[in-house]
Amino acid sequence: MSDPAPRIGLRTVFAQRRYRRLWSARTVSQCGDVFATVALALLVFDLTGSALGVSAVVFAEILPVLLLAPLAGTIVDRLPRVAVMVAADLWRAVLAVALIVLGDNVAAVYVIAFGLSLGAVFFNPAANSVLPALVRDDELVAANSGVWTAAVLSQIALAPLAGVLYAALGAGAAFGINAASFVLSAVLLAGLRVPAAVRSTERRGFFADAIAGLRVLGTDRLLRALGAGQLLAALSAGATSALLVVLAREHFELPPSGYGFLLGAIGVGAALGPLVLTRLVSNPRRPAFVFGPYVVRGVVDVVLATFATLPVALVALAVYGLGTSSGAVTFNSLLQAHTPEHLRGRIFASFDVFWQLGRLVSLLVGGLLAVAIGIQAVYYLGGALLLLAAVIGWTAMRTGANSTSGT
Repeated sequence: MSDPAPRIGLRTVFAQRRYRRLWSARTVSQCGDVFATVALALLVFDLTGSALGVSAVVFAEILPVLLLAPLAGTIVDRLPRVAVMVAADLWRAVLAVALIVLGDNVAAVYVIAFGLSLGAVFFNPAANSVLPALVRDDELVAANSGVWTAAVLSQIALAPLAGVLYAALGAGAAFGINAASFVLSAVLLAGLRVPAAVRSTERRGFFADAIAGLRVLGTDRLLRALGAGQLLAALSAGATSALLVVLAREHFELPPSGYGFLLGAIGVGAALGPLVLTRLVSNPRRPAFVFGPYVVRGVVDVVLATFATLPVALVALAVYGLGTSSGAVTFNSLLQAHTPEHLRGRIFASFDVFWQLGRLVSLLVGGLLAVAIGIQAVYYLGGALLLLAAVIGWTAMRTGANSTSGT
């Protein structure tokens, strides 16, 4: 069935001043994060000399999401969301400066990594909740595409530069750039004016609000399907992404430079995905564009496990990157369009929990499976999980999701 809605591209949303301000704040912060992420991994490896030490940083970043995201989502729904984002940026700017001073103490690095992730636990649900107040529902796909494309391009362009900067000037310079990016983001956001939100008239306690958000997540059919898809995708991607280097060496028998080519293919596809998407769809409620990318990614995992030639891998991974980015845009847009305004913080925070929990379990189980039965089995299983996510989500959308009444 053809989509009767007119195609709305990036030019439409970038013509809107408030969207440009939010996009600029998020983009400058993401650019700073690239420098910090690369420097943090290299610094911890230099301090500990072990891959386990680097893995501990990942755990320190995941833990705040698992512990505090539901409460953070409630705060996002209770307080002005722009103020929450500004506070989170300033908090992270202080911690980034602290890394410059305490970067030679590995214990302090882990604590600060935890704190930086804690700031993101508040910032990300607030940013995702604010966006629908700045653009129309039929502009959400284009608006999310703009944010996603900037994030992918900054990763591709700046990650190599971050490594060079670390080698030349050390970690302090990268953390300084990150701190400055948070400050600039806070300044941009402080000038963002968002229409007054319609709040629930029922007055309840803080924890009652948190429980209410979880109850809506459990009773709304579409949200349940999206949550299952998020969890299954994380269970797949956590292992397959982290173990791509193992697949490159053991299955494709590539040198280290070959692994770089594989990553580059994913990046190219991920950058093109949102640009292609905005030419195809403006309605995020079409199952083919929300859950179809799961099918694409699942098939790619099977192809990677089955064939062992580099050209096939490069094409497949470019398609995988395209499916990942386009799927993320439509998924996020549907979640924003479907969730009532006063619940968005709690719902987005819960989805962050699904993603990080699935990612953590996947990293642990995937590594064990790769050792026990081989890397190809990990990719076959990853493909099966993605295809299952597509079936669950597609069925829920096709049979008709109940509208969320809100609480």
